[in-house]
Amino acid sequence: MFRRRDFLPLIPAAVFPAWAAQTQRPVRLGVIGSGGRGTFVMTVFQKDPSLRVTAICDVFEPNLENALSKAPSAVAYRDYRKLLDDPNVDAVLIATPEHWHHRQVLDAIAAGKDIYVEKPLCQTPEQGVELVRAEKAANRIVIQTGMQRRSYDLYLEGRKIVAAGELGKIRMVRSWWLNTYLDGKPAGPLNGKLDWDQWQGPVAKKRPFEADRFRNWRYYFDYAGGIAADQGAHVFDGIHLLMGASAPLAVTAAAGKPHRAGFDTPESVVITAEYPEDFIGVFSINYAAMRYKSRNDQLNQLDGDAARMDIGREALQVFRQGAEDTAALTRSSAKGFGYATDLHVQNFLECVRTRQRPTAPMELGFQAALVTQMANLSLKTGRRIRWDAQAQKVVTA
Repeated sequence: MFRRRDFLPLIPAAVFPAWAAQTQRPVRLGVIGSGGRGTFVMTVFQKDPSLRVTAICDVFEPNLENALSKAPSAVAYRDYRKLLDDPNVDAVLIATPEHWHHRQVLDAIAAGKDIYVEKPLCQTPEQGVELVRAEKAANRIVIQTGMQRRSYDLYLEGRKIVAAGELGKIRMVRSWWLNTYLDGKPAGPLNGKLDWDQWQGPVAKKRPFEADRFRNWRYYFDYAGGIAADQGAHVFDGIHLLMGASAPLAVTAAAGKPHRAGFDTPESVVITAEYPEDFIGVFSINYAAMRYKSRNDQLNQLDGDAARMDIGREALQVFRQGAEDTAALTRSSAKGFGYATDLHVQNFLECVRTRQRPTAPMELGFQAALVTQMANLSLKTGRRIRWDAQAQKVVTA
């Protein structure tokens, strides 16, 4: 039973050993895509004393040079296929734009490499189905998708609260994410050499070079699913984790028009997902709002008939029926949301060494991406989109 004003920090060290305590077999990492996120996650991998970054690949020279400055003994590649052929690479970190994930993951599986791939996993439901099947066929491969809430102490605690029935029956989860990119300016000239043809890849429509498409690829349908897919994959994966949910039955979406010059994806979107576990998940994202501090820009509210749980980046609170003005339970993460990536990378490396199943395997990464893909299909068609789980395909309702 919850106690009034209970406050108990969570201690991930009790579950996950410290980086310095690891004395396990070395892992040789290759990095495919060394932009801002890829290089950051690479440095998280480097906290493991038994890991060596042996290869780095990027088609933009400044990104490649910056990453090499942090891993000077790594071999430089400009074609990821050559990196996959490198016998001194055991596992790969794939942090390229979304439109490359499908092909590069398939190629990494074929090369026998363990894989940590950033979200969203893929661009289309068909790609996701193919990736999940490929993972199952190559059961010797460890694959982790970058859904770090799956390893985050705060969300794991929230899942326990829901599973214990403390909130009662939950028929709706409401989530929002607020920020802005409307005050941004188009990208200026690049400060180095870019292989534009290779960056565009085998799937995207071939277009003349535009610096803004390279810098802001997340907001162009050629390369990604927009801000609703980019952030929605995280949010819906969190909902799936907390609720123990499977793939949605159906998804409906509504959106405003794009207001940032050049972008063809909307910044204000509402997604409603219906689940076979008898609840709906409603996600509202508005990147035309005011700018928020990261600790305040996102919240999930689980509406039970006995209590409500609010869970954000850094803390959760439970409000019981009849006493909703005062939190019955407050928990905070011991090290904060930034440490979730550390925990997620550490889980992946542990599984590489033990061959156990990671916390965010391919099927869960696809499940989260699928919701936002169905939402974009709903926006395109103006219809409710259903998922046929048996046939593994989307159906226009």
